[in-house]
Amino acid sequence: MQPKRIRRPQLRDIPALAFLRLQRRFFDDGGNPVPFQLRDKRNTQDDPFDEFLANTVFSGWSGFDCVTHGPLITPDMVLHRSDTRISQADDPSQLVGIEVKKVERAPSGRVRRVSGIDFNTTPPCGQIRVYDKNDIPRVIRGFYLFVCVEPAPALKGLVIVSALALVDGNALNEDFELYLSITGERTKRIGLGSYSDGVDRARPMLIFGNPLGISELDRAATLIHANDTLAEQSNNLTKIFTLRRSISQDEVREFCCYRHAQNTRSGPIQVLADPFLTPVRNTKTRPRGRFSLPFEL
Repeated sequence: MQPKRIRRPQLRDIPALAFLRLQRRFFDDGGNPVPFQLRDKRNTQDDPFDEFLANTVFSGWSGFDCVTHGPLITPDMVLHRSDTRISQADDPSQLVGIEVKKVERAPSGRVRRVSGIDFNTTPPCGQIRVYDKNDIPRVIRGFYLFVCVEPAPALKGLVIVSALALVDGNALNEDFELYLSITGERTKRIGLGSYSDGVDRARPMLIFGNPLGISELDRAATLIHANDTLAEQSNNLTKIFTLRRSISQDEVREFCCYRHAQNTRSGPIQVLADPFLTPVRNTKTRPRGRFSLPFEL
């Protein structure tokens, strides 16, 4: 009598499916970066890599669609199911927002901004706000794609993604009230200066953690997710780390770090306890635009 085959639950989580698609595009079967070509950047707000993701990586994805909204809008893209009606906005198996954060690699070989990168005017969060076609605000799940894009060795004109992490926004910040307080309307100061034509936009500039600054996550593709059952739903995912972040001495959040099974050796799951690098912070801002003369006045 043949043993009964146990069927795994079907993987439906969009971030996990997107991660597998990203991993297949940017890394080969051995986990090595695959060179590819990006068009030249045309202006400050132009983003060839985001365009490559939307038009190449996530294009032609059966059962899914990728919606973008242009520069200066967050998130950079929303992935959603196109083969069924979306019934629950905050269900990551139906739709999810993805913000892309790019870093460079220093001559030392380490990624730049290891202790924190700019999030400009929008703090990261596991919940983000978007608007439907009737201009009604909806709260959906937010994920963040961190990539280190650098020139491909010995291949002029081509680039590689040497490190990639698709991260549950709650691993960066779960304070939705903070998110709303900064992304909502603010009061500007107007009528400034001698001629009353100056404006202070009261625009915050935010810095939050960089997961690619964690040495265990560099030079690999990793999915960081709160769901601890994804490896049970897919033969292609293996849990390799447990990432813990402390909110207080008695309160800890735990996330799972997955990699593609073919690039992962079996072994015990290592715990990464508060691994984000954070420099000593100071409440004072640094003087801006300080010009030093080479002589005494």
